[in-house]
Amino acid sequence: MQFARIIGNVVCTRKDDKLVGTKLLMVQPVSLDGAPKGNQIVAVDAVGAGEGELVLVVAGSSARQTKRTEGNPVDATIMAIVDFIEKDGKVVFKKSADK
Repeated sequence: MQFARIIGNVVCTRKDDKLVGTKLLMVQPVSLDGAPKGNQIVAVDAVGAGEGELVLVVAGSSARQTKRTEGNPVDATIMAIVDFIEKDGKVVFKKSADK
């Protein structure tokens, strides 16, 4: 799993039948402090995430383990929206305080 920020939507008027009805989002992997890390990727949204939210993304075979993606041709899935992160006893991210 990795942290990522939702940075946009991907709209496809034609796609594989197994992906019809799926929401595709562009995500930017980020470090714990929110700095961009690596390349942007497209991920299937399995949880109803929205632009700007901090999410957890899984890739590879793990991306096909959600109810929404099981048996589908996906390589990255948004499987959680982050509410807060606690590290060393301190809250280092809180959704309500996110800019």
